[in-house]
Amino acid sequence: MFGTDAVEPLWVADMDFAAPPAVQQALAARVAHPIYGYTVVPDSAPQALADWLARRHGWPVDPAHIRLVPGVVPTLYAAVAALTEPGQGVVVQPPVYPPLFDAVRRQGRVLLENPLRETATGVWQMDLDHLETLAAGGARLLLLCSPHNPVGRVWSRDELSQVLDIARRHGMAILSDEIHADLVYAPRHGAAADAPVHVPLGHLATPEDRVVTALAPSKTFNIPGFGLSATVTANDTLARPLHAVWARLPVSVADPLALAAFEAAYRHGEAWLDACLSVLRANRDALFAAIGAGGAQRVTGSPPEATYLAWLDCRGAGLDDAALMRAWVAAGLGLSAGPRFGTGGSGHMRLNFAIPPSRLAQCIRPIHRFNLG
Repeated sequence: MFGTDAVEPLWVADMDFAAPPAVQQALAARVAHPIYGYTVVPDSAPQALADWLARRHGWPVDPAHIRLVPGVVPTLYAAVAALTEPGQGVVVQPPVYPPLFDAVRRQGRVLLENPLRETATGVWQMDLDHLETLAAGGARLLLLCSPHNPVGRVWSRDELSQVLDIARRHGMAILSDEIHADLVYAPRHGAAADAPVHVPLGHLATPEDRVVTALAPSKTFNIPGFGLSATVTANDTLARPLHAVWARLPVSVADPLALAAFEAAYRHGEAWLDACLSVLRANRDALFAAIGAGGAQRVTGSPPEATYLAWLDCRGAGLDDAALMRAWVAAGLGLSAGPRFGTGGSGHMRLNFAIPPSRLAQCIRPIHRFNLG
């Protein structure tokens, strides 16, 4: 990735923490059964996710509306294929997770950008007026990232309600990628009542709304290697074409180990997640305290409201993107380059702080050096 092994790899979006003990135990028990033949998805798997959504997010979901599918990125592609035709417009909101672009471009659809706007205080917001213009102009689908990767925003109930209203007025479908939904930093004691809380778009939607939610245990419980995720939709006019796309593909979600991990995580991983979020919050706060302590302020940014990804504004360094990457590598840190995330990404870097605190402390030294030039 970086032309040298002498970097701390802080780029790919998984955590350097062991998976929950309950997941490890469930996998060990399944491996102990020596037959690894063809498998079916048990009813208990979607029920486990439905119970989690009700308990963790206050979202009552009928398990019949949950379908297990092979990954959130494949779901992006499936949604574009199922809900649009070649030549039709699909909206993305950059800077954003790169596969959203690919799901549109590689399938002959028209990529319509609705760039996020950065406020004077460094907070990123949706440009809802421009989104309305795109929807009125014929956009058929919005790929929404909620919470947003890489800027770390947790969209408010009001923002999401306005997005839904725009979609309703213009018949636009929404695929809401909520893979980071469980990684939201709960407000500290005494915080403002409007502190960030993830609101599932599907919870705001009616059955008539054209909304599909994509979810997975992969980021939440650090098990992305299993590639198992789920979709939730109460709208049959969306569910049928989406399911038809999966039916045409020679793919299966009936991996006995992935199913064991999926169900164990959602049934027994909550205490582990709460402990993990405590570590992540401390890491986030330590990182941004170090950034704020830099004298020259070549790096700035706002602490993310969700995810374990920091979106760093490095424009104060006065370097082009290639030189910026070289400077970070020279400092000993391997980060994700901002331009990969599209419009608004130039001059930025994404840093994954989901590492043991002792290692983060080691990374803060080169951040100080970079900040001072």
